[in-house]
Amino acid sequence: MNPKERMKQLVDILNEANYEYYILDNPKLSDFEYDRFMQELQELEEKNPDLVLPDTPTKRVGSSVVSEFKKVSHLYPMLSLGNVFNEDEIIAFDERIKKQGFNPTYVCELKIDGLGVDLIYENGVLVRGATRGDGVVGEDITSNVKTIKTIPLRLKEDVSIEVRGEIYIDKEDLIRINKERKMEGLELYQNCRNLAAGSARQLDSKITAKRNLKNFVYNLPNPVDHGIYCQSDVLNYFEKLGFMVNPKRRVCKNINEVIEFINEMTLKREELPYDIDGMVIKVDDVTMQDNLGYTARSPKWAVAYKFPAMEVTTRLKDIIFTVGRTGKITPNAILEPVKLAGSTIRRATLHNEDYVKQKDIRVGDIVAIRKAGDVIPEVVKVIKERREYPLDEFKMIDVCPFCGSKLIRKEEEANHYCPNPNCDARNIEKLIHFVSRKAMNIDGLGERIIEDFYNFGYLKKITDIYDLKYRQEELKSLEGFGSKSINNLLDAIEESKNNSLERLLFGLGIRHFGEKSAKIIAQKFSNMDSIVKATFEQLTQIVDVGDIMAKSIIEFFNDEENLKLIEELKKRDVNMEYHGKKTVIDEDFYNKKFVITGTISVMPRDQIKDKITELGGITTESVSKKTDVVIVGDQPGSKYDKAKELNIEIWNEDKLLEMFNKK
Repeated sequence: MNPKERMKQLVDILNEANYEYYILDNPKLSDFEYDRFMQELQELEEKNPDLVLPDTPTKRVGSSVVSEFKKVSHLYPMLSLGNVFNEDEIIAFDERIKKQGFNPTYVCELKIDGLGVDLIYENGVLVRGATRGDGVVGEDITSNVKTIKTIPLRLKEDVSIEVRGEIYIDKEDLIRINKERKMEGLELYQNCRNLAAGSARQLDSKITAKRNLKNFVYNLPNPVDHGIYCQSDVLNYFEKLGFMVNPKRRVCKNINEVIEFINEMTLKREELPYDIDGMVIKVDDVTMQDNLGYTARSPKWAVAYKFPAMEVTTRLKDIIFTVGRTGKITPNAILEPVKLAGSTIRRATLHNEDYVKQKDIRVGDIVAIRKAGDVIPEVVKVIKERREYPLDEFKMIDVCPFCGSKLIRKEEEANHYCPNPNCDARNIEKLIHFVSRKAMNIDGLGERIIEDFYNFGYLKKITDIYDLKYRQEELKSLEGFGSKSINNLLDAIEESKNNSLERLLFGLGIRHFGEKSAKIIAQKFSNMDSIVKATFEQLTQIVDVGDIMAKSIIEFFNDEENLKLIEELKKRDVNMEYHGKKTVIDEDFYNKKFVITGTISVMPRDQIKDKITELGGITTESVSKKTDVVIVGDQPGSKYDKAKELNIEIWNEDKLLEMFNKK
């Protein structure tokens, strides 16, 4: 047998052995045999480097060191899931789907607490592994992914496919690694999630290989292309291909069965060898998923149930105050360090003056802390029976802790604000928000660097970001900044100038103004000048833009300093145009309100909504006297009845296509 044939034979033997050991937990090859075959393969690869196969298991030990991770675009966006926190919200999720005319079967899966990963195979061979990133662009971590033994290097079928999953680490491996780090005097990992994420993003893949990471797969973004029409069949197909799929999943006929399974797994949560932070509920039928569609951030056919927040008690040592980009003053609890849900908590939010006074929170108290949704620490209550001696009542500060300006509190709000537009704390927060991932997404300008640049005088206002190119020599003189890092930063700043208008709008930090609203308004008005001139009436005609938001936008663009900022950004060639699909004025759609009901077969529901928006129309969820047209599919339900009752124009699928395709 020639070397090429033998190498192929050894690769097949070893990959099958890995599958039997790590996926099936049923090894047929002894450790001695495995080691002997591996040694033979390594020797053949050293002698014949041009014959090394892409799915060789020798890559499992890690072999590459990179200086940074390359950014890569996902073939399909990796959306996040909306959250629910109790039984009532689970039932409300089910009722929203039923109101659309559906009676779904659900698939309920464990929500693994790790790092999301996107895997691409070509003709059955793993070619890329990437992090989720912002859902559209992630980081290429292929060299690290290949070290994870539960991720097949070659599938059981020669299929080209993109799958999503979660990289995680077992609890016992966290304990093992922390013991090793403690002996070496290194900082310990707080929880399995942090360890898994940090290990998967190691620049040296040999370190990743030692961490014993694992992976479950759970999502196929284009199941119909593979002839699959149910999420439950997707999971079965993954197992057929050789992936590790979490066995603790259940197909539920109704929402009551979902709740039963959640209650069952909540009791068994601590017994699992890995961490989970909730359960994922998905509509099983893929066609039904398409009809239900998506919001700007998440699918409407799936939701994540987050386990009830865990609570611990500790002592409140002090209350300090922080200043946000809008000038909002937030009291924060400084705590005696305490472990909560795998993290060490030293600080928690107290929200505002009213919150502190209503709960009678005082420095020196023993307080209960919880993580809302297992994420944000907050003080829940005071354990007053443990208040051993009189403590001073909380008193809200009346001046900004940074600039000394007199604070103001608006009648309709519970928050205090620093009114000084030149307050250092406010300006730093504005800069941090402007460069953040959901805004201008300038890689390399993190919070610490912005604070340093601000203190050095290089960044005082937003336009200074685009003038950093004139300070290259000064920046290179700073500790930790070489030519390469400065060039990368300046390239990222230049690239941000080409962002679509909605990113700039969101980055400006207009009060009561979110990411989704920015996109809607950018799409409607197309360019910055039109938004600046928009009237209150024009803004409030837009779906999702209420009186408060419209008033905030008007106030922002009535401020001379903000108008000056826009002009200065224009001079620096920052894009002021919307890059997405433009609205086309069509008299049959323009400014009309549309409601879709029933099962639509001609195209996915979200595509219909996008097309209506392109033509100048507005889609809403409920039928009222203000509705102009109701689009009806199969089993339309109560919305159809109400449309007839109110004598509203009704389009069937044929009429819809006719209106879309008319010349």
